[in-house]
Amino acid sequence: MGVALEYFSRKSVSDPADQVYDSIVDLAPSLHNPTPMVRLSRRINPHEEYEVLLKLEGMNPFGSIKDRTALYMLRGLQLDSGQALVEPSAGNTGIALAAMANAQGTPIEIAVPSGTPEEKKAMLRFLGAELIEVEDELCPLFPSEGARGVVKSMVESEAYNGKYVSPNQYESELNVEAHYRTTGPEIWKQTNGEIDTFFAGIGTGGTISGVGRFLKEQNPNIKVIGVEPATRHHNLSGLKRITGLPDEHFPTILDRDLLDDLISVTDEEAYKAGIEVARKDGIMVGPTTGAVLHAALHSHLPKSGKAVLISADNSAKYISAYAKYL
Repeated sequence: MGVALEYFSRKSVSDPADQVYDSIVDLAPSLHNPTPMVRLSRRINPHEEYEVLLKLEGMNPFGSIKDRTALYMLRGLQLDSGQALVEPSAGNTGIALAAMANAQGTPIEIAVPSGTPEEKKAMLRFLGAELIEVEDELCPLFPSEGARGVVKSMVESEAYNGKYVSPNQYESELNVEAHYRTTGPEIWKQTNGEIDTFFAGIGTGGTISGVGRFLKEQNPNIKVIGVEPATRHHNLSGLKRITGLPDEHFPTILDRDLLDDLISVTDEEAYKAGIEVARKDGIMVGPTTGAVLHAALHSHLPKSGKAVLISADNSAKYISAYAKYL
């Protein structure tokens, strides 16, 4: 665990609430400034001996778990004068990258699938990112096409003369490292090592691979459960269905060996679970959290234990999508 925690030794914030920061980026989470967890009440979790904790990544400075990924990837880039960032994103990574790029004075363009929620597109425009809207599915089969294909061509095209650099969240090991060094250690510390099951949605694979690797190093008996959409054509922005994918289209950085189980959830199940936790516990989460929540509460799980669920973001960017289920 010492290697994973080395990053945090540079900071010694005793009480983040008392601090004045030089940059909004300095509010990124760490062991000394973790995102909070909240215990679900019996109104939504009827299992007396099964404790469910939501880790609220929507309380990151830019609103999602992708703040962690964006920070690590930006730290790993060397940009020359005149270069700009470009990245494919379903929204959250793009928002975090755009905000951080603004904080360091770097221009950025984001390629988004046409099915990206309008609230996310509006937020990217609000941040001043140049938006490239691509006719693409939220869960494309071919990684070289759509938004990812557009970005790849911009980075590699001689016509742009090296202008564009992509952090490439889909293939960057820094995506995994961000969660191995931050999210995983935070969960271990916040639960005092008392965790039996970890649930997370599968998108790029960075979160579940990084956290899963860290937790299993501490205790190999911890179960790591991935959550995916029930069909390839879905409305769960940021999640990817991996069941049935040929190896060449599988998320590059997802460590399949870490997965103890994979649960599929429909759009309706996910959105209704998101609405239910808002109305019963007052916790406003995005539909991907709803998917993870539905999986945790309706699966064949042990009758007792403690589960930690990643709540990747909050409800603000999905209100128009939620409206269909209200």
